[in-house]
Amino acid sequence: MAGGEQASHRPGLLKQQNKSHKTGRHRSKSEIDKNNKGRVHVKLTAKRKNQELKRDERRKKANQLRSKKREDILAKKRAIGGSDSAPFLSAIIPLGESANIEKLLKLLKECDADAKVEITGCNVMNINIPRFRQNFSLIIPQPGDLYAALDACKVVDSVIFLASPPSDSDSCVSHSTCNERVLGFDSSGEELLSAIMAQGLPSPIFVVNDIDAISAKKRNDYKKLLLKQLDQMVPTEKLQIIENESDALRLLHQIGSQKQRPVYQRNMRCHFLCEEVNFKQNLDDPTVGTLVVDGYVRYQPLNVNGLVHIPGWGDFQMERIEVQRNPREFIFLEEANPSLQETLKSENDPDPMNGEQTWPYQEEMDDQNLEDGNIEDEEETETKKRVPKGTSEYQAAWIKDDDNNVNKEEDEKEDDDSDDWEDECEDDCEDMIEDDDESGTSSEEDEEDEENEMESVEMEGEDTHVYDKKVNFADEEKDLERIKEAREDELFPDEVDTPRDTLAKVRFQKYRGLKSFRTSPWDPKENLPMDYSRTFQFQNFQRTRKRILKEERTGAKPGWYVRVHVKNVPSHLPASLQTGYPLTLVGMLPHEQKMSVVNLILKRFKNARDQQAIPSKERLIFHCGYRRYAASPIFSQHTAANKHKYERFFRPESVVVATLYAPIIFPPASVLVFREKKDGSQIMVATGSVLSVNPDRIAVKRAVLSGAPFKVHRKSAVLRFMFFNREDIDWFKPVELRTKYGRRGHIREPLGTHGHMKCVFDGQIKSQDTVMMNLYKRVFPKWTYDSNVAFPPPLYNHEAEMEDAANQLMS
Repeated sequence: MAGGEQASHRPGLLKQQNKSHKTGRHRSKSEIDKNNKGRVHVKLTAKRKNQELKRDERRKKANQLRSKKREDILAKKRAIGGSDSAPFLSAIIPLGESANIEKLLKLLKECDADAKVEITGCNVMNINIPRFRQNFSLIIPQPGDLYAALDACKVVDSVIFLASPPSDSDSCVSHSTCNERVLGFDSSGEELLSAIMAQGLPSPIFVVNDIDAISAKKRNDYKKLLLKQLDQMVPTEKLQIIENESDALRLLHQIGSQKQRPVYQRNMRCHFLCEEVNFKQNLDDPTVGTLVVDGYVRYQPLNVNGLVHIPGWGDFQMERIEVQRNPREFIFLEEANPSLQETLKSENDPDPMNGEQTWPYQEEMDDQNLEDGNIEDEEETETKKRVPKGTSEYQAAWIKDDDNNVNKEEDEKEDDDSDDWEDECEDDCEDMIEDDDESGTSSEEDEEDEENEMESVEMEGEDTHVYDKKVNFADEEKDLERIKEAREDELFPDEVDTPRDTLAKVRFQKYRGLKSFRTSPWDPKENLPMDYSRTFQFQNFQRTRKRILKEERTGAKPGWYVRVHVKNVPSHLPASLQTGYPLTLVGMLPHEQKMSVVNLILKRFKNARDQQAIPSKERLIFHCGYRRYAASPIFSQHTAANKHKYERFFRPESVVVATLYAPIIFPPASVLVFREKKDGSQIMVATGSVLSVNPDRIAVKRAVLSGAPFKVHRKSAVLRFMFFNREDIDWFKPVELRTKYGRRGHIREPLGTHGHMKCVFDGQIKSQDTVMMNLYKRVFPKWTYDSNVAFPPPLYNHEAEMEDAANQLMS
């Protein structure tokens, strides 16, 4: 063109013209932005920023979050195993008595010619691989020791499970046809693996050595079968076969490159594995001293003003912390400040005179005297009815009232929370059964005589006296009674027989009736036991937990090699430390040394060795987070209501909530429950986690009184056998009745003096129906907390394995 101007494009007649978007009566967003010209309304400033971001800004923000997350993951990965950080910590745990630890340690030490291997005073093997630029630390707990394996797995980053194949190939073939037991380890190894998984499994690695015991043709089949069986228990990607040094080097590479499995109860606290241990006894008090330990700080900073917990030993305060700058050279880092340091006070000091005490006015005292006079007159009139004829008032004052003594005894029994009435009824039933057996027919007696003759013939060759000495029949009778009680409670839950020699209103004086178990109110501060005054309670437990976990922690940073001075440690504890047992320190969070009411949610563990029902208030051993202690909990249902029904027994394949007095611990925290046998062995019976720390959780015990219809006329019926006294009927008249067929009713009036009563229901009842009355009482746990727990015997003999492992480490 002449002027250099470019003509704009003009659409033709055939160009498609789309309809413009109709925004309706309001303006479009683009039109609003054009009119505003960048101005923002005052009300929009209160909105969240993510609602004001545009599409490009939202995309940029997502990219920033993604890159920040990637950087955090890389920082966590680089914070372990490097030259300036803590090495990769792994525990070697054999799953069986036949595992060859000595061979595996020898291959790991000789896997690289340039590797540097050092052994610390606590038998921790440190390996430096220059080609990987990584450091590794290996600990070997005592083989077969359950507590040593559990304590080691609380602090390590990864765990190496060592399995061995069967001794001959024929047994391998026989196991391949039957999948009842996992190949490579025995029942003790299976029990050990189950306990570690329930506690919190770090990154697992399964290793098999001594593969030469299987022929070359059957090795692949053995690997596939073992991997398939392990995958059902633990998700396992690969099975490491260690035959030579290159396989051992590949194992170390997998430890340093695998993804670390998070264990939240471990990552939220500081953990410290002691590599060097020294004890300095105090000159003033030889019973205590200062424990000096060296090691790496892991996962969280270690504050000198906080408390540390040593598993099996207790809670302690720190005196000072020193940090290593050069090899074998420590410099002072920080010292404890008495004004800021956490105290070891675990219980509250109750003051029984702390209640309101005001001197009454004279008018109140006069009124009280009048009331006391009226009460005395009533008591005199009542006692006169029971005094024999011809007895004077002076002589009547010396006559004891038997009913009052009975009532006192009943109150004591009720405070002890015993079910003597149930036991008496059971004894009566057993006596009736024995009488029926004695009045049996002659044919049954002949059959019994024949059975006795057959038994005598079978036992002719045995020494019965020697056999009887080995069996404790008193314990067997107790077990039989416990089994009977559990079976009766399962068939007739919470049903209690009404006593005939005592008033029911006295026997159930601490019980009450509820119109609705779910909606009826119950004050959680009502009639609390004295032990509750010794505990601590949070105003809002969840809010306190969030605040503590979000607080910035100061002290020795993770990855530093420090020396910690722990003060006031009893002298007998370091002397009892066994070789090969891992000594660890756990940094406690604030308030975790204080006692409170802890609620644990538990599920029965499928253990073939113990399938009996566990009664409430039986002594059990708990591994709760980093602690272990013994206590006698009470069980209740796990529901979302404000009241929870008390469970008399913890049955197999059931879920309950255990309530007990224990130190505070912030969830998440795993729970293992062990049952101690008479020989000292311990069997895992339940697993679970910490539910809450709440003394206001209400566990309500139910007692069901049952009666039978005597006469039925439409909606009314005459009942008997629920009560045996007219006073009891008048006392329990406001309580609602229900039947097993779903009818509801109430007591109208008593009939006679022997416990018959007329009742009215909301519909026609059947003559074979059973009428029940529900009574409720709140129950509390007993103060049975014991931090001293005895170590169980080893699962198998480990002396030979430990000697070989120690010799291999020192060589």
